[in-house]
Formats: sequence, structure tokens, C-alpha cells
Amino acid sequence: MPVPNEAPVPRAAVGKLPQFHVVGFTGHRQLADPVGASEGIRVALESLRREVPGEWIALSSIAGGGDQLFVKQARAAGLAWNAILPMPRAEFASDFTPAEWTTVEETLAAADQIHVISENEDRQDGYLDCGIETVNGADVLLAVWDGEPARGKGGTADVVEYARQVGKPVLIIDADTHEVRKENWSRLEPNDPVLVDLNAMPEATSAWSENPFKAPDSVFLFQQKCDHHANQGAPQYRRLLVSMVAAHLVATMIGAFVVSYGIRLLALPWAELTFISFAFGAALVLRRQLHSHHSWVRCRLAAEFCRSALATWGLPRAAPLLQDLDLVGTRALTRSLYILHSRASATRVVPIEEFKRIYLARRIDDQLAYYARQVSRAQPLYTRLTAGFWIATVLALATTTFYAVTKMMHAELPGWLTGTTYYFLPISLPAVAALMISLISINDLGRRVARYKDMRSLLEVSRTQVASCRTWNSLEHVVLKTERALLQEVIEWHSIRSFRESH
Repeated sequence: MPVPNEAPVPRAAVGKLPQFHVVGFTGHRQLADPVGASEGIRVALESLRREVPGEWIALSSIAGGGDQLFVKQARAAGLAWNAILPMPRAEFASDFTPAEWTTVEETLAAADQIHVISENEDRQDGYLDCGIETVNGADVLLAVWDGEPARGKGGTADVVEYARQVGKPVLIIDADTHEVRKENWSRLEPNDPVLVDLNAMPEATSAWSENPFKAPDSVFLFQQKCDHHANQGAPQYRRLLVSMVAAHLVATMIGAFVVSYGIRLLALPWAELTFISFAFGAALVLRRQLHSHHSWVRCRLAAEFCRSALATWGLPRAAPLLQDLDLVGTRALTRSLYILHSRASATRVVPIEEFKRIYLARRIDDQLAYYARQVSRAQPLYTRLTAGFWIATVLALATTTFYAVTKMMHAELPGWLTGTTYYFLPISLPAVAALMISLISINDLGRRVARYKDMRSLLEVSRTQVASCRTWNSLEHVVLKTERALLQEVIEWHSIRSFRESH
């Protein structure tokens, strides 16, 4: 991370992200009692808002019948609405009369976001994909359904069945009687536990970087406190592992010393026991720190996600960086960042040259400096440990060869030389070589050095491209490519940490 630039935090500011929930909708186009269905939708939305705190966002298509009733009730209740269309507008319009399509266009103008499913050769595939994406993007599926099988692919029954299969909470309004029943309701989480924990962390006492694109204070300070707690609470896994391996090596060498030279000092077995006990204690500490490890990883991941969001806050539209990241425990976080950015981008316009200047200085140059520092630390250590491994291995090979040759020739050697070359070095040198290679593995030095160099090269290219861009489209393309690469490094780190250090 960049070198801290400590600054006081505004006392009135609080670093918390809001909870957002999404209610998706599916329903029939032809309804026997539209008024009753509309009332059922209204009551269901009110019930959801009472039962689950946070802001609810509506997600649906805008087909005739149920979809339009849902959108009308959602907007009347003050919910933001995200539209999802089964096909491009020009093709979708053929499902409506000209007068109906005019109404649809007017309604779409009020949508916060409009997502169009990629073109399909089959229209019914488009409707099914639209329903599936609605379920995937929702926390709860609200359905107005008569309970009958779908009358064509992509019908309400197909969407409800998919929601059931993936375990999504479903709120079904009977299309005829308007009775309501719930399915999979125990899987509805009123609050995301990860975001709740992150919001509840104490505020950072100082800001460690700048808020270049003037994102909301709540977002900026949330990133600062996640970063602060990640820095302060990092469990010393690598140091504990190194200490444990080194203690085993010392214990091995003490044992080899006793065997090689026949020294029977009382302190030696006690010293060996001390180092073995220390290694055992370090192993126990590693196991007991599992919770703090997960908390640390979670804070670091949240801090870097927010850092990437803040770096792109000046773009004219929210960067779709985090939408496809389906890491456990990050959905509420990434959703909140995306929604807040989408709303902010509509109210604050940053000139393109100002964005480029700030992005180059506060993101790319900071990251280049960070990776340069990491290479300068990791490369010499990697070189020394690799050299130590080869030296210990070659010496072990030489002493073992010397032992084999002198034994075969029945050579007479002084006692101290026999103990050293026959026993102590052949036992201790392989252990030293194993320590060297263990330190490389524990610190992940080979991958880190290669990855840091790759990231520096990528950022140098990105720097040139950003400086040369003259349009928002081309600039956004380069910025998103750069941020995805940076996030990929974070996700790769997260995967390695989560697997290696939680087992």
C-alpha cells in the first residue's frame, strides 16, 4: 500500500456503509384481478420493509401485467428501481403496441439502472435468462403466480422453480386468491453479518490517505478504518511459522551435536526440550489465532475493494468492477459501494483531465511505488535464501560423499573430524537447506517477486495509456483494466491466505 499520509479525521464523520437489499419480481402478464394483485404487491413490499431493515431496491423487467404493477407499487413506496430487459429495446418493443411502448419508455426513464440481457437467438431464452438474472441479483423473489406450469419457456413458473432450486427466499402471491406464502424464508438474512461487523469496528483515529474524488465521507472513512484495523490486527502468521521451523532446526542441531561429539552436558537435552516446546507452543498459537486471521483477511479485502472504488469515483458512471466477484461475505459490501457510486456519479462531474491527473498521481504512481518497495524487500531475501539453500545442499552432498569415500577406504580420521563430517554436518546441513526452502515457501517469495514485477510492468503500460486517452470511453476501458488487475492481485492473495493459513 502507499506510504501513509496521516491527516485528522472529521469528528462528525462515521465510516459506515448502508445495507441494501434487493427484491426481484416475476409475474404473469395476464391477471384476472389486476387491482387485487397490485394490492397484494403493495402489502408484500410493506411487510418486507418492516421485517428487514435497510434500503430495499426493486429489480424487475417491464413486461405487461405483473411487472408493470410491481414497478408502479415499488416507485409509489419510494423504492429505487433497477430494470432488467430480456433483449435489446428495439427487439423488446415488438411485444408492445406503440402506445404501450411509449408508456414503457417513460417508465424506463425513471429507472436507476437498466441492464439488458445479451442477445439470444431464441426470444424465450432471453425471457428465461432475464428471470434467472432477476433471481441471482435479488435477496428475495416476489412472485405473482397461479401455481400452474409455465405456458412457455421463461414463464413465471420457470423463474419460481429456479429460485427454489438455488434456495432463494420466495414470497408468492396467489394470482387468483392473492393469498401469500413464504418459501425458504429462514435463508433471508435481515443484515449481512460481515458488513455489520465491519461497520461496528471503531473508527480510525487518523486518515492515512486522501479522498481524491471527494467520495462521501462515510465511504472514505469506512475504507480508512478497514485499512487501519487490517494494519493493526494482522496476525503474525509468517513470523510464528518461521519461529516454529527455526526452533525445530535448532533442536535438531542440538541433537546432532550430542550424537556427533558424545557430549553429555545436562543443559543440552533441556535446551533441546525448550526449543521443541517453543515450536509446539507456536503451533498452538497458530491454531488459536484462526478467528483473528479471518477478521484480518476480511478487513484487508474490504479496504482494498473500497480503495479501488474510491480510485474510480470520478468516472462519469459507476465502475462495474465488483459485480462479478462472488467471494463469500463480500456481496453486501460490493453492492453498497456500487449503488453509492452510481448515485454519486449522477450528481458530481469531474473533468476528464482532472480525473487523469489525480488517478495517475494518487493511484497508479502510488501503486508503482508500493510494488517497487515490495520488490526491493522481497528480491534480496529471495536471493539470499535461494543461495543458502544451494550452499547447504552442496555442502551436505560433499560431506556425505566424503563420508562414503573415507568409509570405503577405511581411512583413519581424528575423532572431532569424524564426528563433524560423518554425523553433525550430514544431519544438520539438510535441515538447514530445508529451513531455507521453508522460508521461501512461508513468505511466498518466488510468487511475490514475479507478481510484483509483473504488476509494475502492467502499471507502467497503464500509466502511458491513461495519459494518452482523450475520451471517457477509452479512459474508462484502461482504468477498469488496471483496477481489475489490481483486484486480481488482492483476490489471489485472499485465496492463498484463506487456504494456507486457515488449515
